[in-house]
Amino acid sequence: MTQSAYHENCDESQHGIPSHAAVRLLTLPLLSENLADMSRRFTYSLFLCIAFPLAAISLTPAEKPADKKDAPPVAAKLERKNFAQKVESFKVLTDANTKEITKAVLKGQFEMIFIPGGEVTVGSPETEAGRLPNEGPQYKAKVGNFWMQKVEVTWNDWDIFWYDEAFLKADHKDAAKLGPDAVTRPTNTFLDETYDHGRDGHPALSMTHHAAMVYCEWLRKKTGRLYRLPTEAEWEYAARAGKGDTAYFFGNDPKDLGEYAWFVENSKDDDFPEKPKGCTHKVGTKKANPFGVHDLYGNVWEWTLDQYDAKTYEKRAKIALNLNPVNVPTAEKWAHVVRGGSWADKPEKLRSASRRVSEESWQKHDPQEPRSIWWLTKMDVIGFRVVLAEEEQPDLVAMKPKVVKKSE
Repeated sequence: MTQSAYHENCDESQHGIPSHAAVRLLTLPLLSENLADMSRRFTYSLFLCIAFPLAAISLTPAEKPADKKDAPPVAAKLERKNFAQKVESFKVLTDANTKEITKAVLKGQFEMIFIPGGEVTVGSPETEAGRLPNEGPQYKAKVGNFWMQKVEVTWNDWDIFWYDEAFLKADHKDAAKLGPDAVTRPTNTFLDETYDHGRDGHPALSMTHHAAMVYCEWLRKKTGRLYRLPTEAEWEYAARAGKGDTAYFFGNDPKDLGEYAWFVENSKDDDFPEKPKGCTHKVGTKKANPFGVHDLYGNVWEWTLDQYDAKTYEKRAKIALNLNPVNVPTAEKWAHVVRGGSWADKPEKLRSASRRVSEESWQKHDPQEPRSIWWLTKMDVIGFRVVLAEEEQPDLVAMKPKVVKKSE
């Protein structure tokens, strides 16, 4: 068997053999020229020609850089207690003078509070002061065990996602070539993203429901854990902290609200003169509720997972006990629920049952066409936090963000 014929039989362009393997095949020593040795050498060569492609086929998927990036790490089983989630990414920096490119590692962590599951009455009675019609009808729900982020997602947390150059930015020229399950990063804002609120330790704000969903998807890929937004039932169960059906977990009178929340009556800060009517404050600076969670009332409204649908609440009201209820979000850009009130709101907006529904007017200041799927321009009262279910519902395991540019 000549060397040229041997190369033809083992051509890496035909079989996908790595180039270094092809070289080794071509440089096998010729032990003998007798017919028996040639027969053995032909058999051995034929074996290698078959074996190496098979090995390449079996190994190549695991060796592709894209697959390595997309495959989340295997997360350890969690104990029923609080834990700190560490996250890491990197940002590429270019020196303005030398043009030298360096990689800056971004590290952070956030605390997750274990919340034992239980029952909750979602919504408010018609007699509750400050109640709006969209808070009813009330229904009974039972939620399973879950972990909830101790505080709202801060800019520190958000930046590790926003600047993670392991993922393309959504407006990158190559982003359109990515598959439907690919994670991209939010585009830049055309105004200061903080709107003169604080940044370090302050809640990230003005992101859309879609952006919050993608952040959760990014966290899933980074950690191997099924992070997501809380369902309405989980959020309200956590806000009530197992304390019954009063307006706030501490009762119906808002006189003690200032101990637990930043809202219109106490959010003004002399360190932020550009915000004379009030502003966000560093997370976790007010008292925690009985579950150990901070800022569920006030600071920023918080996205929940649910798509708003009045008829869904009516159906649930007819059921004795709704198990882990959720109205899974669709490709519709609007009508998602936020909870908890903000730094700009009066006490009645911070009640446990208070519900606000996103609408197109939230982007009235966005001059783009089509409008952004990432940012709510000047809507500086919206933020979020994440949860992690102990036993995730099947329809939420593979849940993906569905909103696209045309989802107006």
